[in-house]
Amino acid sequence: MAGTATMERTAGETAAPVDQDVLIVGAGISGIGMAVHLQMNCPDRSFGLVERRANLGGTWDLFRYPGIRSDSDMHTLGFVFEPWKHEKSIADGPAILDYLNRIVDERGIRDRIRFERKVVGADWDSAAARWTVTMEDGQGAVSTTTARWLYLGSGYYDYDKPFDAQFTGREDFQGQIVHPQFWPENLAYAGKKVVVIGSGATAVTIVPSMKEAAHVTMLQRTPTWYFIRPAKDGFANFLRKFLPEKLAYKITRFKNVRLQDIAFRRAREKPEKVKDYLTNKLKASLGDRYDAKAFTPPYDPWDQRLCLVPDADLFEAMKAGKASVVTDHIEKFDATGIQLKSGQHLDADIIVTATGLNLAVAGKIPVRVDGETVNWHEHYYYKACMFSNVPNFSAVFGYLNASWTLRADIVSEYVCRVLNHMRDTGTSVATPALADPASLEEENVFDFSSGYIQRSMHIMPKSTAALPWRLSQNYVQDRIDMRTGAIDDGVLRFGHARAAAAETPAAALEAAE
Repeated sequence: MAGTATMERTAGETAAPVDQDVLIVGAGISGIGMAVHLQMNCPDRSFGLVERRANLGGTWDLFRYPGIRSDSDMHTLGFVFEPWKHEKSIADGPAILDYLNRIVDERGIRDRIRFERKVVGADWDSAAARWTVTMEDGQGAVSTTTARWLYLGSGYYDYDKPFDAQFTGREDFQGQIVHPQFWPENLAYAGKKVVVIGSGATAVTIVPSMKEAAHVTMLQRTPTWYFIRPAKDGFANFLRKFLPEKLAYKITRFKNVRLQDIAFRRAREKPEKVKDYLTNKLKASLGDRYDAKAFTPPYDPWDQRLCLVPDADLFEAMKAGKASVVTDHIEKFDATGIQLKSGQHLDADIIVTATGLNLAVAGKIPVRVDGETVNWHEHYYYKACMFSNVPNFSAVFGYLNASWTLRADIVSEYVCRVLNHMRDTGTSVATPALADPASLEEENVFDFSSGYIQRSMHIMPKSTAALPWRLSQNYVQDRIDMRTGAIDDGVLRFGHARAAAAETPAAALEAAE
């Protein structure tokens, strides 16, 4: 852990010393990616990471349910700087953790991570131009650390409380109820009847993976659009035989980014054609097991995220008689299973409630600027990673229509550009200046019908139709804008520590210049 700040300060500036120039919260994909980008692009900056869990990996350490895997290909979920070397492009959780651990160890990052440190508060002091971050360890002991810049790689969902669908009668069920977010170690499901409630990526992963169960039923209220693809990327594996690892990875990543973009745009422009394509693939895979009721969603593809089925494993389990899909509504749980509104009863020894996540902004960390608590819903995204009138602060919220790491990479690169501009100009504060929020026309960029999105709109930061106040869903364009757009664009204001907070955002921004 670096203990002395390396950020240069102009003579006479009042900014106080800090424990590190950049504090990264979270040692998952976003946090590890930022650490490496700092090493590559800002070698003069000191940095540290704090992680609330005992291990790194974030999502990939938390979730332990059977078959846990990526729902994006690893040539785009992997980092731009580190080739994915495994044969399978759709990777399981342990392989992803191996990838992250190797990066951390090979690049000397592990010693900069403080594990079992839960951030419980972050306070910006304009007079000192620094963040003071308060943490608790596993025993409840409180400590603080300071940083010039705060980078949140804490993910997008609530680690503590998944979505609870509040099913009637669950207390009457005599079997075991499990939520995938808190999968018990060594759950004994061999020879048992299992019902998995849900039809998203988690349910579709769990159902074919519980091979030792007597039978697994996926109970869905609404069908999902599925996309079948091989777990191995034949093109990538072919290139690796003849080309250097980094070049083969770069070509495959370019190919997959383009295909993702084309597929998403086609789904929005010609949804009926995409529906026909996906349906025909399902019919070919399932044969006489195909049931239109179970596999015809009432929405267009990419109104919700497409659900990946690598090697058609769910449908292979159905054809083998090990799994089935039931489309119905739950009336109640009872002692032996689930009573459906149609009158059908599903017997169960174990019920898995794969009913989704609750979103969380800024990892639920109370963030205060000069003593005033930041209400994120009152702030606008700036360049998809900073927020109106919040200084020296950035966070990662990945793409809904592409791999999370694509955003994490370009955000890290952009923040490094900002830090280098501050070094070159001798400034210590960078604030996206928005004096009159009423002048902006808000637009919902989360135009997805997924429940976890719609349930959380009231807590999400705002976005507009045009840059820079926008969380775009267009990676190809974002990459160009973030890498080549002017840093000093007239919106991002650069300044120094100041004596006290002004009364209005406009006055505060003027004082910072």
